[in-house]
Amino acid sequence: QVQLVESGGGLVQAGGSLRLSCAASGSIFKINFMAWYRQAPGKQRELVASNTAGGSTNYADSVKGRFTISRDNAKNTVYLQMDSLKPEDTAVYYCKTGVVTLHLTELNYWGQGTQVTVSS
Repeated sequence: QVQLVESGGGLVQAGGSLRLSCAASGSIFKINFMAWYRQAPGKQRELVASNTAGGSTNYADSVKGRFTISRDNAKNTVYLQMDSLKPEDTAVYYCKTGVVTLHLTELNYWGQGTQVTVSS
């Protein structure tokens, strides 16, 4: 079993910054990728940013130039630095990881979500 613990959400004014963290622990042999998704009220969950084991990153067009994803491999932790926040960034942000477990099974896991609210 793998657990993801997210932190860092909150309320911020437009133009402000927040940093989200997501730490993975448990039956992990290897982490293939770590990513952040978000879901706004009445909308589908969407990919915000992802980071693969090889270090390549991918961003949604709506956050390019404002958000930065990074990883601390020693801590199995992924971060999302969010700058120049806009009201439309308001959503529940979810961490997702794809791992190879100690039983050499490939599985995906989701975090519990953290609320980000940007006021205008």
